[in-house]
Amino acid sequence: MSDNPPPTDRESPVGQPVIRGNPELAGERAPQAVQFDPSDPSSLSAAAETVRAFADNTAGAEDNIYMLRGAAACAALVRGEGSYKSAAERAGGGVTVSFIRKWARVHDLPRPVRKYVATGRIAPTAAKHIARVHGETRYQLAWTVLDHDLTVREVRAIASDVNDGQSLDSALEKRGIELGRLTLSLPPETYLELRRVAAINDTDPETIVTDALERITDQRR
Repeated sequence: MSDNPPPTDRESPVGQPVIRGNPELAGERAPQAVQFDPSDPSSLSAAAETVRAFADNTAGAEDNIYMLRGAAACAALVRGEGSYKSAAERAGGGVTVSFIRKWARVHDLPRPVRKYVATGRIAPTAAKHIARVHGETRYQLAWTVLDHDLTVREVRAIASDVNDGQSLDSALEKRGIELGRLTLSLPPETYLELRRVAAINDTDPETIVTDALERITDQRR
């Protein structure tokens, strides 16, 4: 694989509606996506109001775009105020440091993970726990959520194990989950060709797919 691994943190500016402003992900609400600018006093005030309202309405929320908006407001408020504590004080209304920290970290997740949050494949409450781990483990845990339909409770427990010093492999293995196991459905013609090429090369389909993906990935980076 390439020596340049994908970014494991947010690349776009804090508060910018990269996902929320994408019509393919946010639909007709994309044009109304709010940008929170940490350097703009009026925008920071709007972020504080959004965080306060967000803190009052997260329980049972099913609107993923709304949740990402709240996460963006939390992150912008932290950046603008300089600390989690100051951000919580600015938001007021009983908003806690813990609440601000958890959702600001969701905003900091890499774009591919945030896209799955926006489309509902990854629950925002699960994303909070994915954001607790670091580096490539974020991707690995996120993709495991997709491949194995992990519950929020399972994601929380796995993230806690990793933060306690366990490897993700170990945390998954003790739950009977294999990292990297993915079931694919292929068109018959593609399936037959995959098996034929694997036989000719005295290898297995997994190796053929892995080698092809590595070539594509290296070309795109």
